[in-house]
Amino acid sequence: MTDQRRAYVGQHVYVGIDVHKDTYTVTCVHHKRIVKTATVPADPAGLAASLPRWFPGATLWTAYEAGFSAFVLHRALTQAGITNIVVNPASIAVAANDKVKTDRRDAKKLAFDLADGRLCGIYIPTEQEELGRLLPRTRAQIVEHRARVARQIKAKLHQFGLIAPGNRRLITHRYLREIETWSLPVELRMSLSWLAEQWRFATRQLIDIRRLLRDQAQSQPRLEGVYRSVPGVGEVAARILATELGDLTRFANERALFSYTGLTPSEYSSGTAVRRGPISRQGSSRVRHVLIEIAWRAVSRDAALHEIFERIAATRGKKRAIVAIARRLVGRIRACFRQGTRYAVGTYA
Repeated sequence: MTDQRRAYVGQHVYVGIDVHKDTYTVTCVHHKRIVKTATVPADPAGLAASLPRWFPGATLWTAYEAGFSAFVLHRALTQAGITNIVVNPASIAVAANDKVKTDRRDAKKLAFDLADGRLCGIYIPTEQEELGRLLPRTRAQIVEHRARVARQIKAKLHQFGLIAPGNRRLITHRYLREIETWSLPVELRMSLSWLAEQWRFATRQLIDIRRLLRDQAQSQPRLEGVYRSVPGVGEVAARILATELGDLTRFANERALFSYTGLTPSEYSSGTAVRRGPISRQGSSRVRHVLIEIAWRAVSRDAALHEIFERIAATRGKKRAIVAIARRLVGRIRACFRQGTRYAVGTYA
């Protein structure tokens, strides 16, 4: 072993990784100094094997931003004995006048922030938890696709004056069968037929996914029981919350939970002036949207929540009021998990 390689024994080396589909750009920092930069193929196992070879005997700390690549790289690094964190990109401080962005600069920023202790990792789900999230997320994609196809069908009907501009009739199996009886030019008939088949196929897929979601719910009776006890939560919303949030006792406090869901108010303060703005919108937008939808349904089913909603809405408006209800609601769900009980309507102050 050369003197240079021996110098890393017992030392700490901090590695920032800028992740792309084809390559990883890596910057390595030791004693506040860049000791290596490299661009390597996007091979998680390969990078996990290379880092200990570059710095034999060193304690390695790595970080990369959360994104499309999810946690495959994280798992490869941790299995190799490397301490890794995955960082929310929005949590990385960037100077207002910094207008240059390159892969190497991003990796350098990650490495120095990691060395200085300025980075905080996000929650890393297990592989099983990731798999559990696939069903609700895929369902949402298919719902969006089916809605887009329905709009395309209506657009063609509008284009040729076959329905009134104010027509609000929804696309259904019955409506599609009715359209098929109309006498239409062959080009229009075939276009509508192809779109109708896409809509029907997506509908069949949604039926299959709902069946799988019910099977998934039966395999998680505790999570399902708590979430389904909440007013306004149906079987789909329960699955989204169960797979995205899981057992809420994993959050150390309500503040951490509100931050994760993006329901924490933003703040602009200077000196003695304190001004709180709209919610931060950080965290999971998927969970936040579901919680807002649930809150609208819950205020009509829980008298205590309705009273709070009306009181806040009277002075701050309905939009802010419903966000406050969503925040209070998810806090109550966490209390149910902590106490080992189910949600009881009207019993919370």
